[in-house]
Amino acid sequence: MVKKLVPISKLITDADVQGFYLCKEKHLRKTRTGELYLDLTLADATGEIGAKVWDQAQEFNEKFEQGDAVAVRGRVDTFQDRNQIIVGRINKATEAKYARYGFKPEALVPTSPYDPVRMWASLVTIIQKMENQFLKRLVSHLYRKHKNRLMSMPASISMHYRYRSGYLEHVLSMAKLGVTLAKHYSADVDMLLSGILLHGIGKVQELTDAFMPEYSDEGNFIGHSVLGRDMVRAAATEIKDFPNDLLLELEHLIMCHEGGFDSRYRNRARTKEALLLQALDNLDTKVSVFNRILAEDSEDGGWTSRRNYFGAALYKGDRPEAK
Repeated sequence: MVKKLVPISKLITDADVQGFYLCKEKHLRKTRTGELYLDLTLADATGEIGAKVWDQAQEFNEKFEQGDAVAVRGRVDTFQDRNQIIVGRINKATEAKYARYGFKPEALVPTSPYDPVRMWASLVTIIQKMENQFLKRLVSHLYRKHKNRLMSMPASISMHYRYRSGYLEHVLSMAKLGVTLAKHYSADVDMLLSGILLHGIGKVQELTDAFMPEYSDEGNFIGHSVLGRDMVRAAATEIKDFPNDLLLELEHLIMCHEGGFDSRYRNRARTKEALLLQALDNLDTKVSVFNRILAEDSEDGGWTSRRNYFGAALYKGDRPEAK
């Protein structure tokens, strides 16, 4: 009989523990007497906890890497008034091996509150309504090709929508607003939607495909804007007679979507659609950060601490509903 899996937020001192966690940190260290041990930080969607492997440290060290999901058995101990897990057994967790025991990768990291399958279906519906067949085929091709990554990756590592399926949530939010704004300002709906859906496509190369994504070498050296531009160029060559002027305009949207209202950036919007993309990306990013600050703030009362991205106390009190 399989023991009940215990999330980190439910761990109590002196209790036996069996669960699946994400190894955020892993260090092979030596005690004062020269004995090897593993010093770990484990996490799931509910929190994180320190852990130690005192026995067979070298053997267990070879079974998993930092960033892996791990299956853990142990006991909760207390050290300096904080809980930690004394690990008896630990191994890399994969769906193939542990799914029947309740292993779900999405449970290990913060995840979008919205169902990624439904978000994907909503985006597919939006793409299907595009009238420009060249742009429609281009977007469809790249989304089909990178579906698994697009459905799971965050929009960023530390800024906006920084959780699993965050990228999907970000572009869907922008796409819904983009349709309305394009019509309101008499802009090209399909071009703006293409820019929205592809402005961050380079993040499938910029970020590693891991439970805890990090910047890849390409991401650090080049960045997602150039990577995305190159991906779009390559995809366009597979579409017969793709218009050069259409491709050039889309490349412009991708290359200038960041920092459009910051004078330090060289790439300024030169089309109405590029300007709207900059505004939408800027707005949606900042609202995401705003919401996260409200959710994570621990200050008493109706205002957050001033130590945040905006450098101001943000109002978090409830307003009375209009009658």
